[in-house]
Amino acid sequence: QERLKQAMLQQERNHRIVSPPAFHACGNGRQIVVTDHRLSVPLLTVDPKSGRSPRIDLAFTIVEEVADEAALKWFQSLTSQPPQKRAQAYIEKAALANADDMLIYLQGGPGFGSPTPVVGLSFAGESSWGAKALSKFKRVVLMDQRGTGRSTPITKQTLEKRFPDLFLLDDKRDMSLEELSSSFPEEYTKFQASLQEATNYMAQFRADKIVQDAEYLREALLLPKEPGSDPPGPRPWGGVLGQSYGGFCIMSYLSLVDHPPRLCLMTGGIAPMLTSAYDTYAKLWDRVKERSWMYYDMYPGDIPVVKKIVRTLLDHPQRLPSGGTLTARRFLQYGMSLGGSPSSFASMHQLLSSAFLEGGGESSTTSEFSRAFVKYFDSAQPFDDYPIYYWLHESIYADGPSNSPTQWAAHRAYLDKPSDEFDYQVTCREDNDSIPTLFFGEMVFPWMAEDYVECSGHGCTSLVNALANKDDWPPLYDKDHMRKVLDTTE
Repeated sequence: QERLKQAMLQQERNHRIVSPPAFHACGNGRQIVVTDHRLSVPLLTVDPKSGRSPRIDLAFTIVEEVADEAALKWFQSLTSQPPQKRAQAYIEKAALANADDMLIYLQGGPGFGSPTPVVGLSFAGESSWGAKALSKFKRVVLMDQRGTGRSTPITKQTLEKRFPDLFLLDDKRDMSLEELSSSFPEEYTKFQASLQEATNYMAQFRADKIVQDAEYLREALLLPKEPGSDPPGPRPWGGVLGQSYGGFCIMSYLSLVDHPPRLCLMTGGIAPMLTSAYDTYAKLWDRVKERSWMYYDMYPGDIPVVKKIVRTLLDHPQRLPSGGTLTARRFLQYGMSLGGSPSSFASMHQLLSSAFLEGGGESSTTSEFSRAFVKYFDSAQPFDDYPIYYWLHESIYADGPSNSPTQWAAHRAYLDKPSDEFDYQVTCREDNDSIPTLFFGEMVFPWMAEDYVECSGHGCTSLVNALANKDDWPPLYDKDHMRKVLDTTE
């Protein structure tokens, strides 16, 4: 009976290595092998009675060093096998009784897949955290969080296929939903039903479910217990590294899982778990102001340039090749890049200097944008290609019903600012460099459904508003549980 259960579980997991192993030289005679895995995981927390749930694909890659010639030949032998056989052979060969020698990486976001080995994450040299991790752990696991990368990705296009009725009314953008409900009652009823389904679906893509996936993945890589033997004790990950939002996920790991990873490393991602979304963004606006001033202190000549760009976009919004619109507010949203790499200020200055045909400087006599400047914004901002970053951004602060709904917290905090210093429509017309036009930061706004084409239409707009007004988000953090697991030593 136990063997039958294991066989059924293996069938449900549908573990595959979807392509032959790839080999890469990493200097100093080192070579790594990358295997590309898929699992079928439950969309919802499994009902203990039925044990059933709709399932989605979870993608992850495993990076490890090739130990010797025999290991190289064994990995090469997987090439001729079908995906499920490859995965089965991998599990048997690895023979992992525990996960002590594995580190799992949780990407920032929300909404972005893990970096691609070699392309997006180097494993060569001491300057790479990937190489450093492989010096401490035998395997590094890069998981595409659900809805991102290759893990059943969520975009407008994929939602159109999964929830077609959500987009029934998108060809009637000149009519309000109220008008549509009376003029097209049958389509509107289908639309509303699909909206509820899509909202419930999207609610399954937060940190609480991401850590559930990480646990499911870990169990799939380990050897099952032998029939008739005692259940194995806790076998947690040896380590986890969370970048930005990945750190939020680690805090959920510590809050919701009895045996979280033994080593938890967070880079710049500590959730404000005792602070509401509104208060978080109210403070963030002050930080954004400071960052804008830091930029203008470095490049004071850009104060009039930014004002000119904003004035021009207020008068003449630019149609983008994708179908979206470069507005003044969308341009200022690019200020989120100023919180990035050490070179972000110089990169912003370079972009601004090419804004107009005759250069973006104060002495420029033209207000005609260069095409390169306008086209740049089609790919420079992530919301069209990674809409989870928009749709679920504020929900990462919705820690249970007491902190729900978020109701566009960043936008509300912006409107509540007492002075005009954040009002770009006012400051852009001030002929005074001591009153600059301030950039925006890492925030989302309701108007983005108008400016970004892949976030637009009645379907996407209603979906993001439903998520913003959702008042029953489950908890993400538990301070008492965190204390308990952090005090536990094994």
